[in-house]
Amino acid sequence: METVSRRNWLKSAVALGAGLPLGITLANELMAAPVSQAEKRHGVFRPGKLVRLGSNENPYGPSPKAREAIKASITEHNRYSFAEAQEFKKVLADKEGVSPDHILLGAGSGELLALTGMGIGIEGGAVLSAFPTFRTLMEFAVRFNARWDKVDLDETLTHNLEAMASAAKPDTKVIFVVNPNNPTGTVLDPAKLKSFSEEMSRKAIVYSDEAYLEFLEPGQQHSMIDLVRKDYNVIVSRTFSKIYGLAGLRLGYIVAKPDIIRKIAKYQPGTIISQPALAAAKASLGDNEFMSFTRKKNAEARDYFCKYLDSKKWFYGNSHANVVLFPAPKDGKTILEETEKRGFQIRIWDYQDKEWCRVSIGTLDEMKAFTKAFDEVIA
Repeated sequence: METVSRRNWLKSAVALGAGLPLGITLANELMAAPVSQAEKRHGVFRPGKLVRLGSNENPYGPSPKAREAIKASITEHNRYSFAEAQEFKKVLADKEGVSPDHILLGAGSGELLALTGMGIGIEGGAVLSAFPTFRTLMEFAVRFNARWDKVDLDETLTHNLEAMASAAKPDTKVIFVVNPNNPTGTVLDPAKLKSFSEEMSRKAIVYSDEAYLEFLEPGQQHSMIDLVRKDYNVIVSRTFSKIYGLAGLRLGYIVAKPDIIRKIAKYQPGTIISQPALAAAKASLGDNEFMSFTRKKNAEARDYFCKYLDSKKWFYGNSHANVVLFPAPKDGKTILEETEKRGFQIRIWDYQDKEWCRVSIGTLDEMKAFTKAFDEVIA
C-alpha cells in the first residue's frame, strides 16, 4: 500500500495551513466555515443563548438509555478506551453485516470526511459532488490542493445523478453523495442511487454520507451498505450526532472495504474515542423507541414549518430529514441579524447567485416561536 511520509504530511499541512488566524485550527475553520457572504460578514456560530436552528441537532437527545450509560461509565473515565473502541467496532460490524476491519471510528463522521478529503489532496486527484451539500470533505480536499467539481442540484433541490455521472473525469478519486441531503433534506430514489453507485464505483470511490438516514421511516431507509458487502468501491458514513442526539460527544464511523479503510486510517492522528461517547453510542444502537419518538416529533415540527412556508407560497426542498432550505425573502445579513436579536440562530447559504435560508427543525414549540419571529423579520 502506498504510504505518505510523516515529513511530507507535515510539510503539506504546514504549507497549506499557513495564514490561519492564531488560535483557530484548520478543522475549526473548515468544519464551521461560512457558506455565504452574509455569514462571512455576520459570523456563523456566535456566542449567546439562542435557539439553535442552524446545526441540524436533535433537540430531544441524548436518549434516556444513553444518559444512563454515560452515568454508568464514569468509573472508567480515568481509563483510555482502546479495548472498548475495539469492542464497539465488533458491535458495529455485526450490525452492518461486515467484519471489524471494514469499520473505522472517528470523532464524529466529520473527522472521517476530513481525513478522506485530506487524502485526495495529498495523493492527488479531484472530488466530485452535488452542490449545495455538506462541504467538509471537499473543503479539506481543496485546502490540500485538490480540485472540487460541483454539479448543481436539480429543480427539486435533489442530487442530479445523471449530470454527476457525466461530470466524472479521469482524475476523479471520490464521488460524494449525501442522502438525505444537507442542506435540503431531499432524498434520492434508492434504485437510481444504487445503480449510480454500482456504475460509478468502477471509476472512483463513491462516498455515501448517510448521516440523516434514520430520520426516514425504517421501511424507507435504503442504505448503500449492501454494496460494501459486495466489495464495491463504496464508503458508507454514519454518525451518532443526529437522530441519536450525541453531537457533543463526537462519534461516527465509516464502512468500506479493508483496503479503503487502511488508506483513510493512515491519516488519522491517533484519535481516542471517549468512554462516555462509546457508552452512549452502544446504548443508543437499537433504541427503536427513542428513534421512533424523535422521528415522530421531528416530522410534526417539520410539517408545521413546511405549512408555514406553503402559506407564504415559498419554494423549498421536499425535506425528509431535520432541515429545510428555501430562498431568503430578504437579504441574508439582515435575516441573520434580526433572527438573532429575537433569540434564534439559522444559516444562510449562497447558491445560484441567490441567498437561501437553511433552518434546522427544532421542537414544535420552537418552530412556532420561530415562525412568529420570522414574520417580524421579513415584515
